[in-house]
Amino acid sequence: MQSTQLTELADELLEQARAAHSGRAAHTLVVGHEHRLKQLVLALAAGHRLAEHDNPGEATVQVLTGKVTLQAGEETWSGAAGDHLVIPAAKHDLNAEEDAVVLLTIVAGRLREE
Repeated sequence: MQSTQLTELADELLEQARAAHSGRAAHTLVVGHEHRLKQLVLALAAGHRLAEHDNPGEATVQVLTGKVTLQAGEETWSGAAGDHLVIPAAKHDLNAEEDAVVLLTIVAGRLREE
């Protein structure tokens, strides 16, 4: 069994994001060809964003700390600590309105057949 202390990880990543030129830092929790579920803890310093990109599969964002805005086309959703956002199946971006850490969960494709 794998266990991760998300609060400590969020604090560490936010410190790294604040120091990084890109304003972000991330840590992968679950990924690999044996998993359809992919999870990533992502920290964004205030004013930084993930540029517009395609949705690679069913995906959600759970805001662990801070405030973010998710935008897809003309639609915008705001999220604060404790909020859970379903990412639309369209190009979208994620903006940090203030220092923020999110848990990104993606279910992508099919498992590889053995």
